[in-house]
Amino acid sequence: MTTRPRSPGALRRTLSAVAAGALALAGAVALPASPAHADATTSGDVIANLWSYNWDSVASECTEVLGPNGYGAVWVAPPAESLKQPNYYWWDVYQPYSYELSGRFGTAAEFASMVTACHSAGVKVYTDAVINHTAAQTGTGYNGTTITSKYDTPDWDPDDYHTSAECNDSDLIIDDWSNLAEIQNCELLGLPDLETEDDDVRSGIAAFLNKQIALGVDGFRVDAAKHMPVADLDAIRAKLTDTTSGAEPYVFQEVYPGSTPAASDYYPVGDVLDFTYASRVKSAFQGNVSDLESLPTSGVLPPADSVSFVTNHDTERNGLHMSYKDGDTYRLANVFQLAYKWSTPTVYSGFEFSSSDQAPPNSGGFVTDTNCSGGWYCLQRDTAVTGMVKWHNAVGAEAVTDWATKSSSVIGFGRGSAGYVAINNGSSAATYTFATGMADGTYANVTDNGTTTVTVSGGNATLTIPAKSAIAFYDGEFAPCDTSCEEPGASTEMTFNVTATTVWGTNVFVVGSIAALGSWNPADAIPLSPASYPKWSGSVTVPRSTAFEFKYIKKDESGNVTWESGANRSYTTGSSPEYSTDDTWK
Repeated sequence: MTTRPRSPGALRRTLSAVAAGALALAGAVALPASPAHADATTSGDVIANLWSYNWDSVASECTEVLGPNGYGAVWVAPPAESLKQPNYYWWDVYQPYSYELSGRFGTAAEFASMVTACHSAGVKVYTDAVINHTAAQTGTGYNGTTITSKYDTPDWDPDDYHTSAECNDSDLIIDDWSNLAEIQNCELLGLPDLETEDDDVRSGIAAFLNKQIALGVDGFRVDAAKHMPVADLDAIRAKLTDTTSGAEPYVFQEVYPGSTPAASDYYPVGDVLDFTYASRVKSAFQGNVSDLESLPTSGVLPPADSVSFVTNHDTERNGLHMSYKDGDTYRLANVFQLAYKWSTPTVYSGFEFSSSDQAPPNSGGFVTDTNCSGGWYCLQRDTAVTGMVKWHNAVGAEAVTDWATKSSSVIGFGRGSAGYVAINNGSSAATYTFATGMADGTYANVTDNGTTTVTVSGGNATLTIPAKSAIAFYDGEFAPCDTSCEEPGASTEMTFNVTATTVWGTNVFVVGSIAALGSWNPADAIPLSPASYPKWSGSVTVPRSTAFEFKYIKKDESGNVTWESGANRSYTTGSSPEYSTDDTWK
């Protein structure tokens, strides 16, 4: 077995903590003249998880935000052609139709161009590898592939899948989550399970991954890894070529907790995403952040074998972990993750949603360019987060020191003499004096992009930390983020209510002039629920401070569209977090 590669900058794993809007104290203008630590503008090990971004948007983000602000890698959505079902749900892409690289996020050429752009910006590229299974649903994929039997695809024949003989269950369903054979040989949610113990199957999977490596991909996040034996994954990994930079591809794996097999079984293959870490962080930020002092002994995975996260595309929807809907608390949890010296950290950014299956902003299912002003939550651009990425890179491998618990909601800690962070998870501002372990002088507060400064005198700093915020500073020159950084969440939730009578089989939708409302395309109209019939209701994420027009339409079982009469309705959103209408069909 070859030694598995480490994540970028793994030897420089660090901590960093702070959230937006922090205040700092007045002091001298000059920064301390003590020896500088690592250059905080060079790429480190932080992974930006730009989930569901299309390839052009990832390329732009690497060039304009990730590279300049020190992110080490970008983790992107599955690139293979996938199921394209009528509602374009986000999980389409976790049901592969073919291993062609043209899909709902762009063409193969756009994918290759994205990888090149990210490399030019100093950012590695990791893709989501869906290799345990193929699609459960038949139909036509995003690149035109048609499948009429889920066990017969362009890449696989029926004998490439597990059968009831290997599953030991005639219906192929995982019924017993303590039975390893069922977990790894039966079908997860009806998804055809590839026979990964077969060497031809292993070679086919490796060929798909090597095709990406040849284009410059640096590594893979393995989806549903626990549903594949460790020996199979290790055999597939052994068939992978080196990356275009001459390194072994970096592998990290999704091993969902709660049943056999254990996460530790997969350490020989690669790092493992730490679900327990995210759960402990959620518990602390929804309770007492002082509990985080005992994080290393709370059951989290070893730092040398894990990748940390605050949330992901599954757990932000099922409530297991935090989400953007937690507002400043969510941002503050990410600040802590970047500050605390543990494993490789990831910063998750996705799209806003009002229902768990909701599709990303799209046109006919194909994901449209990311617009951080509406429909997307771009945490990777937040000035507190970009500041903390630089802080994280600057403090390097320094240990956690000078831990201070001021209250159940206020903590502070240092990273040797390289940096210090103070976090206030409370509902009001808090003023405390912290022993920082840092040289006397004046430092830029990275959480507000260097707008304010912190004075250290006698090793101490008296800080007034705003509610749900943080202050962080480090020993070295801080380069503020330029105009590419911004506050995330520049959108609001709009609930449409309309009273309309219909006949059986006919439903009511809303469609309008902005992308969130389908850009006047009835095929992309937003369905409303008849739960309070004859009132139909539905919520949509729309941009703040935006004027738009809309109408209600009816669709019958045959897809025929009836528009309501009269002029277009109009609405203008402001800065409030939610709006609603109370209309009658006309």
